[in-house]
Amino acid sequence: MSQGVKRGESLGAQVARVLRQRIVRGDLAPGDRLTEEGLAEEFEVSRGPVRDAITQLAFEKLIEVQKPRGIYIVGLTDDDVDQLYSLRSALEQLAMSRAMRVDDEDRWQAMVHSVDRMEAAAASGNHEAFAAADLDFHSQIYALADHPRLEGAWNQYLPTFTALLEVTINHDHDLTESSHDHVLLMNIMRGGDVGVAADVLAAHLDGARHRMMLELAARRAE
Repeated sequence: MSQGVKRGESLGAQVARVLRQRIVRGDLAPGDRLTEEGLAEEFEVSRGPVRDAITQLAFEKLIEVQKPRGIYIVGLTDDDVDQLYSLRSALEQLAMSRAMRVDDEDRWQAMVHSVDRMEAAAASGNHEAFAAADLDFHSQIYALADHPRLEGAWNQYLPTFTALLEVTINHDHDLTESSHDHVLLMNIMRGGDVGVAADVLAAHLDGARHRMMLELAARRAE
């Protein structure tokens, strides 16, 4: 398989991941046209996985299918980024308020492990490992919330936020500050101060939104 697509997980999900990365990075620009045939040939898969990928990316509003003309890149605008992060903030604030009710220490250990992984990745400058641990940290908030529908909504958009983080995190030469932010948020959550936790989470997500906005501005200036 080419372009980072490997046998094992869903081929459609893998094709979607590669295309999503290209769109978020700007390698595929708004208005660019794709075809099922061309994608199937490039990724060396049948049209079934390609259609699965197209369905997912259309749901994420990154592409638009115009039958019979083809598949067109929509890309990301400032408004798209605002919508994504405002949605995430609403979801995650609710998840966090529910997660903070959990007093079983064993259930917090997965988040503690995520923080440990972030600290190790920051110390070694491993951006890829840090991003994976960062996303796992936030996924643990939803897991602790005991709200399957809420967690399902997060999982629907998790691939998009993964691609966004992969773009912005590579501009962070020192990951230590971000690691400390996550430790602080976890400790406040475990301490039970809902108001303070809400403020810290809001600032954290707004910082992520701002970094993506700067990325888009830099891209337009090129």
